[in-house]
Amino acid sequence: MDTAFILSAIVGLGIVAQWLAWYLKQPSILFLLLIGIVVGPVLNLFNPDAILGDLLFPFISLGVAVILFEGALTLEFDEIKQHGKVVQLLVSLGMLITVSVISVATYFLFEVDWRIALLFGTLVCVTGPTVIVPLLRSVRPNSNIANILKWEGIIIDPIGAIAVVLVYEYIISGGEASEIGTFAKIIAVAGVIGMAGAWLLANLIKRHMIPEYLRNVFVLAYILLLFTASNHFAHESGLLTVTVLGVALANWKGFPKDHILEFKESLTVLLISTLFIILAARVNLEHLTSVGMAGILLLFVAMFIARPLAIWFSSIGSSLTLNEKLMISWIGPRGIVAAAISSLFAIKLQDTQIQGVELLVPLVFTIIIGTVLIQGLGAKTIAKLLNVQESVYKGVLIIGSNPVALAIAKSLKDQNVDVLVASRHYNEVAKARMLGLRTYYGNPVSTHADGHLDLIGLGNMFAISTDKELNTLSEIHYRHEFDKENIYRIRFSDDNNPTERYDIQDNYRSNWLFGKNVTYAKLASMLAKNARVKVTNLTDSYTYQDYKTTNKQFVPLYTIDDKGFISIINDEQTIPTNCRIVALVAEEETAKSA
Repeated sequence: MDTAFILSAIVGLGIVAQWLAWYLKQPSILFLLLIGIVVGPVLNLFNPDAILGDLLFPFISLGVAVILFEGALTLEFDEIKQHGKVVQLLVSLGMLITVSVISVATYFLFEVDWRIALLFGTLVCVTGPTVIVPLLRSVRPNSNIANILKWEGIIIDPIGAIAVVLVYEYIISGGEASEIGTFAKIIAVAGVIGMAGAWLLANLIKRHMIPEYLRNVFVLAYILLLFTASNHFAHESGLLTVTVLGVALANWKGFPKDHILEFKESLTVLLISTLFIILAARVNLEHLTSVGMAGILLLFVAMFIARPLAIWFSSIGSSLTLNEKLMISWIGPRGIVAAAISSLFAIKLQDTQIQGVELLVPLVFTIIIGTVLIQGLGAKTIAKLLNVQESVYKGVLIIGSNPVALAIAKSLKDQNVDVLVASRHYNEVAKARMLGLRTYYGNPVSTHADGHLDLIGLGNMFAISTDKELNTLSEIHYRHEFDKENIYRIRFSDDNNPTERYDIQDNYRSNWLFGKNVTYAKLASMLAKNARVKVTNLTDSYTYQDYKTTNKQFVPLYTIDDKGFISIINDEQTIPTNCRIVALVAEEETAKSA
């Protein structure tokens, strides 16, 4: 069969797997793993060793180098301190507990060399955002659980990668006291080249020595060059070098890493999609099943001993309830980085004659398959049993930070509704921050927003920007995330008299925010005349009709029930009793009620 066709098909299948993961809101590793095993050992349609030949090892090596650099570029030391004591302990003490328990269990269950046991324990100690975030969106645990799991996955990913590379470098240096000089040389070469490379790259970019259009591809070429140069000076030091380079640049003050991250994230998606199918296609099913009951027991240790111990010790003194700790203990699926690095290291170590090298890949895949399937598919049921699941996310993403958007956002926050204001206008974002609102500064429909906008806890979107095109794009962009019925758009005056152009645009619109005659101009005008948002309890003895009699000049915005669920008022006939009504009330009405 044509090699070019096979390779292009693998790339296409990888992207299909990523799309399925997005559409079904599941970890992409499930579909990549399934496709790789089906086209590889099951149907024998794709044999990576035969197709790629001598290029297989360099391709995997360079791919893992880029993945490690991209992960290291997200490790900001200051960020670790910002996410609470539990997260800090999970990525330090919790990681040590996990590595220790799994390594000891591997050593005794399979009688492998202690170095391989330690390498395996380090490989499977991390979760990672690529598997955690889709699970959180699907399961919808409460905010305490969601925030801890999300930030643990983001932060521990690069920390775990550094630990894995260090253990590997120790093994290939000889792993004996007599070889400590070789290990020291590897660390020294990686440290010097990585730090010097970071200094040079940071200065080249900060002094505008590299044009904008070349910046991303220059950095890619630079990473690969440092990787190979480091390997030349000290055997197998390249992976540690690119990791040091990434961490140094992540914490280099003033280094514009965001644009590079956007490019690297896109490249990493392509690399991971292709690389994981190749790695899964190389899996020997006989080796995978040969781990037998010992492999299942090791999976049990990882899920029900190592993970709960790490959570329990890391949450000592925290406000987490027993059920919340149990839920966090349940969710700990392993991800793509573990599979990629383990496969690379297995290839590199296969000639070392270290006992247990041949078990490295099947054991890692056993843990990945077991944790993703069991924990992933069972997470919703466990969350319901423990009563830590939100039936729906009540929070609101607000597009825009103009006076109308801020007034609505502040009213929601005052009702204990989680709100995130997203805007590309810095001065308006600054005003939102002064009101105590969570903010995102940037284009809410950009690639950067996809990677940095924290949507956990948010189940609705209000498009209130004065830029009508941005509102439309936001509706399209977030329709899959929030579903059409939870997306609302502010009405403008010309929306009541649409032209043919706007009739076409209507195909992309969801629900109107507020009543038929409520436009952005009307709300802005009332706010300019000192109108205020007012909250009133409606009861059987004080109905909405009574409210209308009391207040002559007002615009009903939304109601909120005793469980915190909000309902937008775009038809007054639907306003219930026994709720709180939130309305924008004219100044004279506010004065009367005062």
